[in-house]
Amino acid sequence: MTVERGLRARGFVLGVDTCGPSGSVALGRLTEDGMELLGQTELAGRSYSATLVAAVGELLKQHGVALRELSAIVAVNGPGSFTGVRVGLSAVKGLAEPLRIPVAVVSRLEALASKASTQSSALDAHRHEVFLRVDAMDGKVRETLAGAAELAAIAAVPKQIAVCDDAAEEQIRAAWPGAVVVQVETPTAADALELAAPQIRAGTFVDLALLDGHYLRRSDAEIFGDPVQGLAQRT
Repeated sequence: MTVERGLRARGFVLGVDTCGPSGSVALGRLTEDGMELLGQTELAGRSYSATLVAAVGELLKQHGVALRELSAIVAVNGPGSFTGVRVGLSAVKGLAEPLRIPVAVVSRLEALASKASTQSSALDAHRHEVFLRVDAMDGKVRETLAGAAELAAIAAVPKQIAVCDDAAEEQIRAAWPGAVVVQVETPTAADALELAAPQIRAGTFVDLALLDGHYLRRSDAEIFGDPVQGLAQRT
């Protein structure tokens, strides 16, 4: 799902995160050893479809950057709200495709873990479940949806785990009383930019034709309604 492309000269990178109850867009510039944050705009939840593109345009205008000057766009592709993820990815595709701007993606769970300097993280998934990022027995990182039973079945409980909401913290403490829970602020588009800097610098990007949400859960339509309708919502 990754392709390699050269970067445009000035190194401006746009970040988009609409996965959570609130969202953000950020503008950064690649440096030799990281990402310089130029600005960030917060987005109110449940209004992404009406505000996202306008917020991107205003942010770029504030810093005198044209869309065609972007070297890359970073999209947080989930897990989180189905609607938020879909709106964000649709906007990213709409911005990137006409000008062939490369796109990199990061997981919201990975951004949270990175912000807390941990390997594991958990986010409230509602319905007494969490979106979970944890090291597996084979040494690889796994991201999954977990309720109380799934949490109890995990043999290699992480020593530290990052959270950014009270619901996830409550579930993790109940399931894993011995783990150190690291509470940090909700990750933003700026955090995604920092996390994605190495892959952008390496020129490794996603194929837009294959770009999809990192949902970890079926939609409500698939769970409670017509499975055909649910499938259509995700395509």
